[in-house]
Amino acid sequence: MLHPSYSDLMAVANSDVEDGDTPVVQSRYSIVMAASKRAKQIRDGKKPLVEFAEGEKPLSIAVKELYEGSIKILGDDE
Repeated sequence: MLHPSYSDLMAVANSDVEDGDTPVVQSRYSIVMAASKRAKQIRDGKKPLVEFAEGEKPLSIAVKELYEGSIKILGDDE
């Protein structure tokens, strides 16, 4: 099982959304796409924004960045 779960990641991504507003992340697909794009950036040489262990895979680092709020998923209007 993956930790954190996708529902935990969605909660973090939507934590800045005010009551009554549409959440930025509404599906697992959004989480998967954001993590995938960030993992590709890390693989291509971008510096990770969180502490990571030697040999940790780019996707694991990207998920950790999402969970810790180091990166933000933007909505269509941002």
